[in-house]
Amino acid sequence: MPTVAPLDLDGHVVAAAFLGDVPFFATAIGAIHRLDHGHKVTEANDGLLACVYDETSDTLVTGGEDGKVFRVAADGTATLLSEVPRKWISVVAAGPQGAVAFAEGRTTRVRLADGTLKEFPEQRTVEGIAFAPKGLRIAVARYNGVSMHWVATAGQPVDLEWKGAHTAVTFSPDGRFVVTSMQENALHGWKLDSKPGADARHMRMTGYPAKVKSLSWSAKGKWLASSGAPAAIVWPFASKDGPMGKAPLELGTRGDVMVTSVACHPAEDVVAIGYSDGMVLAARFADSREVLLRRPGKGAISSMAWNRNGRQLAFASDAGDCGVVDISA
Repeated sequence: MPTVAPLDLDGHVVAAAFLGDVPFFATAIGAIHRLDHGHKVTEANDGLLACVYDETSDTLVTGGEDGKVFRVAADGTATLLSEVPRKWISVVAAGPQGAVAFAEGRTTRVRLADGTLKEFPEQRTVEGIAFAPKGLRIAVARYNGVSMHWVATAGQPVDLEWKGAHTAVTFSPDGRFVVTSMQENALHGWKLDSKPGADARHMRMTGYPAKVKSLSWSAKGKWLASSGAPAAIVWPFASKDGPMGKAPLELGTRGDVMVTSVACHPAEDVVAIGYSDGMVLAARFADSREVLLRRPGKGAISSMAWNRNGRQLAFASDAGDCGVVDISA
C-alpha cells in the first residue's frame, strides 16, 4: 500500500516538482518550499504566476507579478534571469541549451544561456509557450492559433491557425504534433508535415465538460493524458495521424468528480490522476487497473510530479494540502 507524507501549506500551490529526489512546492505568494532534511523555504517572486520544471538543468523556472523570472536550484538558490518592470510574467517555459522563454502581454521573450534576449511580438496576448524537443524553436499559443518561431533566426513565423482562444501549448516528444488547450473545453492539434510547403493537418479533440488545464505526455510519447472531465482522457498518438478517427481512453472515472491534474509516469504507461476533491489515483493504460494513492483532501489537486525513478509522486492542491506518495513502500 502506498504511504503518504503530508505537507500543509497556506493558500494555493501552483506547482509540485522534484529536483533530484527533493520535492519542491511553489506557492502563489512566491514561497518555494522543499523537503530536504527538513522543511526549508526560498522566497522568490512577489506573487507567483507560473512555475515549470527544467529537465535539462534540474531546476525550476518561475515568473510572477513582480515582472521577474527566476531559476531555482536544488539547494533552494534563486537566481534572477530577467526582469520586465511593471509587467506580470504569467507564462514561462524551459528549453534546451539553457534557454528560457517567458511572456507578458503580446510579447514573448527568449533568454539564451549567455544572457542574450530575443523578442517575438504577437498580434494577440500570449497564453502559452512550449519549446520543440529538437532545435531551438518555440510554439506560442494565442487567439486564433499558434505562432512557431525559430529562436536563432529573425524571420516570419509559421502560423498554425484555428479560430478561438488557445490557452496552452505542447509539442509531442517526437516533435510531430503540436497540441493546444482551448477556452471552449477542447483540445486542438496539428500534425507537422516536414515536406516543404505542406500544410499542417488539423485534429479536433472535443467533448470535455470543463476546460483542460493539465496535459501530460506518456514516457514514449504514444499517449497524451488530459484533465477536464470526470476521467483522465488519454488520446492515442502512436500512429502517423495521431488521434484522428480514434477514441481516447477514459481512465479513473468517478461520476461527477472532475479530474484537475494528470502526470504520466516517467517509464511505464501509467498516469497519476488528481481530482477536484483532492483524491489521487494511478491508472494503467493497458487494462485500466487503478490504485488509490491518496484519499480526498481539502482542495482540488493543482499539480503533480513523479521523481525520476517513478517511485515517488509529489502532489499539491489549491488549498495548500500537499504531500509525497511513496509507491515503493
